[in-house]
This record gives sequence, structure tokens and C-alpha cells, in this order.
Amino acid sequence: MDPRLYLQIAAHTTRIVCPYALMCWSIEVRSYDVACDDPSKQGKCAASGETAGPRKSTESNYKSGSLGPQQNMSKQSDRSTTAGRPGRRDLANAIRALSMDAVQAANSGHPGAPMGMADIAEVLWNDYLRHNPANPRWSNRDRFVLSNGHGSMLLYSLLHLTGYPLTMDEIRNFRQFGYRTAGHPERDADLAIETTTGPLGQGISNAVGMALAERMLAATFNRGDYNIVDHRTWVFLGDGCLMEGISHEACSLAGTLKLGKLICLYDDNGISIDGETDAWFTDDTAKRFDAYGWQVIDDVDGHDGAAIANAIDAAIADSERPTLICCKTVIGFGSPNKQGTASTHGAPLGDEEIAATRKELGWDYPPFEIPEDIATAWNATERGTASEQQWRNMYNAYKSAHPELAEEFERRSSGELPAAWNEFADAAIATIDADGADMATRKASLLALNAFAPSLPELAGGSADLTGSNLTKHDGSTAISGDNASGNYIYFGVREFGMTAICNGMGLHGGLMPYSGTFLTFSDYARNALRMAALMKLQNILVYTHDSIGLGEDGPTHQPVEHTASLRIMPNMRVWRPCDSVETAVAWRDAIERSDGPTSLILTRQGLPHQSRTEEQICLIRRGGYILNDCEGTPDIILISTGSEIALAVAAAEALAADGVKARVVSMPCTNLFAAESADYKNAVLPEAVTARVVIEAGVTDAWWLYAGAKGRVIGLDRFGESAPAGELFKHFGFSVENVLKIARETLAG
Repeated sequence: MDPRLYLQIAAHTTRIVCPYALMCWSIEVRSYDVACDDPSKQGKCAASGETAGPRKSTESNYKSGSLGPQQNMSKQSDRSTTAGRPGRRDLANAIRALSMDAVQAANSGHPGAPMGMADIAEVLWNDYLRHNPANPRWSNRDRFVLSNGHGSMLLYSLLHLTGYPLTMDEIRNFRQFGYRTAGHPERDADLAIETTTGPLGQGISNAVGMALAERMLAATFNRGDYNIVDHRTWVFLGDGCLMEGISHEACSLAGTLKLGKLICLYDDNGISIDGETDAWFTDDTAKRFDAYGWQVIDDVDGHDGAAIANAIDAAIADSERPTLICCKTVIGFGSPNKQGTASTHGAPLGDEEIAATRKELGWDYPPFEIPEDIATAWNATERGTASEQQWRNMYNAYKSAHPELAEEFERRSSGELPAAWNEFADAAIATIDADGADMATRKASLLALNAFAPSLPELAGGSADLTGSNLTKHDGSTAISGDNASGNYIYFGVREFGMTAICNGMGLHGGLMPYSGTFLTFSDYARNALRMAALMKLQNILVYTHDSIGLGEDGPTHQPVEHTASLRIMPNMRVWRPCDSVETAVAWRDAIERSDGPTSLILTRQGLPHQSRTEEQICLIRRGGYILNDCEGTPDIILISTGSEIALAVAAAEALAADGVKARVVSMPCTNLFAAESADYKNAVLPEAVTARVVIEAGVTDAWWLYAGAKGRVIGLDRFGESAPAGELFKHFGFSVENVLKIARETLAG
């Protein structure tokens, strides 16, 4: 067993009593007391009486008023790192000071995590993280994700200190309107804030997607010694991230796929908002991740720079497994009366405690002032620029040797579609229209994928154990595995939430266009990841099949009635419910071309008839709503519908016409796009003068009254379904030509 696990820091001396110490701390000997106890004592430190073993087995290692094994930090400044350079502790204290001062100025925020993880952050960002503050968009930068996003001041402090364009004025105005220092980190490519975090567990799940994207792109583009895609994904996470179920979904898959460049540092402080977590979080986290196939480095002193560095070195050395480094930390480290308690988690320390903390840490500087030597030591612009230049030299040689690959890499990295995309897509849709085949829209979705995928090698997706039902595996799909990342298809398993967040991470990384599939009713599992995609304006294509009571015999547990409506009301989520193969292909094209948000494709299980259209009508589909079938002159009644119910509207309009009633059929596959159209266009499709309107959709009715109007009717389903064959259910719930005619005539009669 690694003797490093039995190192324990004691205060105020410089003696070394560990026979392994020089081996364990091969980088340098710090000005700490290092004691190496007998392994049989399970980490008990005779000098201090503190327990270095797992916190879950102890009442609380670090109580208020005691700095534990590294007491009196003003005397432990670790100034021997490099001649003339501030010590690690002084550098870390800059993070602590900025964090506690910014939270105090805002009178809001979470100082505990930044103060507790400052030593870990200092080692990672100064010694390991490959990044360039002068070019935050460098494609081969390491990705850093603060999954415990409530500790946002940790990230903002790091960005400011290392030279990103985040000014001290931004730090002073933490959590204030109009500033980039939001309460929780919000994706900002110009600051290298890689993802929006705050909802716990999603940051680590995004990071799995980033690490997966890196591995897939490396398999695609790297040649010989030209490793143009070669970077790591680093994650800070806390107890809350590990309690959230999504962390299980994502981390389990990460182990299976052998994402060896994913390294996570766990802030094991034993505290959450409600207090000490022993009462509700007793998992053996190390064994859990070991079971996933991760490398686990346990019991690392998160306030010991050498121990942290040793752990990171071990993580880097294992290229086959992702790594979890479990760092024992003190929340609110340095606060003499509040550290180690929940009171530092989500509230300012208070002026009096901040003054005491300054004294304890030996930080003799006013709020928001960083001494010049510390600021200089932190600034990473020079070494970041050199690192990127070294990569660019290699890339230029790669470009000379492999010009076509380099051109494709640059296109995909920029997010641009192929040069001939428009012509290709036009031709594909025209072919699908000419074929005029009747089919379920889930099959039409596969038809569209097969048409578009050959020109889009960046398309990468999968399904949550429903590949044969969602039909997400196109003819050019090749599954990836832990041993082969050169494919483009991912078997996500039954992990809807994790799948969606991982796809978010793939999109955030760049170079890939993610899509994923499941049953529409299971979109609820993924709800918060969908919201995050919409919030981040992130392209993510969601294939949701089995969209209504048309699912049939599986019954109401699997029959979505409210889901389409709930997705439509999510800001920046674009929802398509197409009625046939042509609308489905147009919906796919729109999702592919959209770069500022996610798209949900709502698709049927049951077969639907092809609808005839002119070329002009095909173009109008992209406006969200258009006239599919019309009459001469002003219509007497307008039938509005989507998806599988369009066929009912068309048949009913034909029957009404036979009775001399002028009926117009409006297909509205994307209400989001139609709502954004000009008033003139909307009035041309739905004239205000025509108040006799009937909306038909097999789902909840509330939102449709906007278009039905006060004198119109809505045929929908404001209750759960039943278990029966689809045809019987549609008839039972009023989705029949006969009922549409009945309601239409009643509407005309006023």
C-alpha cells in the first residue's frame, strides 16, 4: 500500500520522521512536519491526535476554531517553493481573500468551497493545467469544470489571477446585474468558463462528455506523432455532486469507456447546507468509483501541495482509467471560528470573522488587493502562450503533412457546416418528397439521418438503450467502446439524464454535433439537462419517439400527453412535431443548422401518410406553421394540427369541402418558430377575421387556445391515456375524422 496515505501534517516543526518521505515527496520537502505512522493505526497521527482516515468514520476532524493539522496558517506560508517566488500557501490565500471579500461585498454567496479548495486549485492551475489566458478558445486547451458551481468565486479568482480578461471590478461586483461574475458560473468561451454549473452533478456529467469528445476527435484526427487533439479534462466536485443520481449515470459510463484523461478532484469536506453529511451520506465513495473502473486515490490531504501533486501525477500516469482524487479538506479553511461548519457554506463570513481570518492566514492586505509578487507568480499568460505556440508549431507540420485532415479539423472546430451543405440538404429533402413514402416519423427520422449523415462526419449520437425503437443508428454509424473511440455511435444504456448532460458536454467541447434518443415520456428524466442546454444556447438534438397515446398497449406510464407542451414552454428550446417524412427531414435540417440552442424532435411510433406539397410549401415549413391544404377565397373554418393528427385534419377538410364548407388546413410542426414570425405572416396563415377554428393534437390543450381563439375549439387530451391498441385509443379519445367533423360543424354553428 502506498505509504503516502499515512502521511500526516503537523504544525510548527520541520522534522521528517517518515522513512518514505523523500520518496513520497520527491518534488521537494516543504516546511511542514511530516509524520508517517504505522498503517495498522489507520492514519492516526500521534503528534496531533487528529485522524487522517475517512471522514465518514469520524465525528468531525476539523471543528470551529481549530485549523486541525495545519494550525496557524500565518506561520505556514510555505515560502521555500522557489527562490524569490511566493509559497504555495501565500498563492492559495489570494484565492481565499478574493472569495471571502467578494461574497461579503455581495452579501451573498458561498465562501466555504473556494477557501477549502484553494490549495488544490493552486497546485492544479499553476503546475498542471494547460491553458492560455491570451487565447481562451485554443482548441487543445485542457478543460476545467467547476462542478460544485456554488463555489464560483474559486473559478473567478483563478481566472482573474491567471490573466484572463476578468477585471478586479468584475470581482468586486460579484453577483451583480450586468457583470460576468454570476452567482453560479455561466458558460463564457472568452473566459474559458467551459460550462454553466450550479445544478449539482451536471458539471461532472458535462465533463464526461468533454473527455469523450476529446477521445473521439483524437481517434479521428491524430496521425503518428502529430497528436493535435491531446488534452485533459479536470473537474472539481463536492459531496452534492456525488449524491445526485446523474453522477452515477455519467461516471459509470466514463469508466466503461476508459476515459483516462478525465481527472476529478473531490472536495471531501463532510459538510453540506444542512450540516455534517454523516447523517445522510455514508457511501464508500472510493469503493463506488473503483467499481466503475476508475482509478481512485483516496485520503489525500487537500491542504498539502506535495500530496496533491503526487496524486495528480498518479492520475496522469494511468491513461486507461478516469481518476477520482479524494481530497480531505476543511470547508472555509482559515476562518478561525467558522471553518469546518455549515455556516461557511452559503453565507458571508461577516466583517469580524473576515478580519480574524486575515490575521489567521497572515494576509495583511486590504480587500481586493493582490500584492505584486503574488499577482506576478499567478499570471499564466506567458507560459500559456508558449504552450499554445508549441502546439501550433506541431499543428503547422501536421497541416503540411495532412492538409485535408487539417482543413476538416478546422471546419469542425469552428462549428461551420460543409461548404456545399445547402445544396446537399435541398437535394436530400427533394428526394424524400419525391419518394412520398408513408411511414412513422421515427422511421422518417432515420431516413433523414441516412440522407444527411454522409456529409456531416461530426454527427455523433446514440440512444438510452432504445436504439431499435428510436432508430438513431444510421447506416454510417459505428459504435465506440473502451478500446476503440474511432466510431460515432454511443450505447448510453438506461441513462437518460446522464446521456443528455454528456451530449451537452460533447457539444461544449466542440468538433462534434451530438444527438440522442429515448421515448418522449422519459424526457422527464433529462429535464434539467435540457434546461441547461437551452440556458447555454447549446446545440443538442433530442430524438423523442413514441410521442402520444399512439404508443398503444404499453399504457399511460409510457404515453406522453403533457411532455410536448412542457418542452414548448422552455425558453430557447425548439420543438418540432412533424407530420410526415418531409416535415421530419426539414426538422432535422433546422436542428442541424441551429447553433444557438437545443432542438426536440417529437416523433411517432405509428405510420403516417405522406402529404403532398409544392416546393414553396416545403420552404414554408421552416417558418413553423404554414397552409398545407387550402380553399378558394377566405376560408369558413381553419383546422390547425401537428404530427399524427394532420391526417385527420386533411380528411375532415375534404369532407367539409364536399358539403360546400371552405376549410383550410394549417400544419404547425414548430410552434416556437411560428410564434416568432411577423404579425403579417401569422395573419396570412390565420386571418383574424376567421374565428371558426379547430385545433387537433393528442396532448394537453392549454397552449393551443392562443390559436383556437375565444370562438374556437381544441380537440386534445387533458388526462392520462389507457392501455389498448393505438387505433382504439384514438377513437375512444375523439381523435377520429367523425369527431373532428362534429366539432367543426358545432364551431361553424357558433
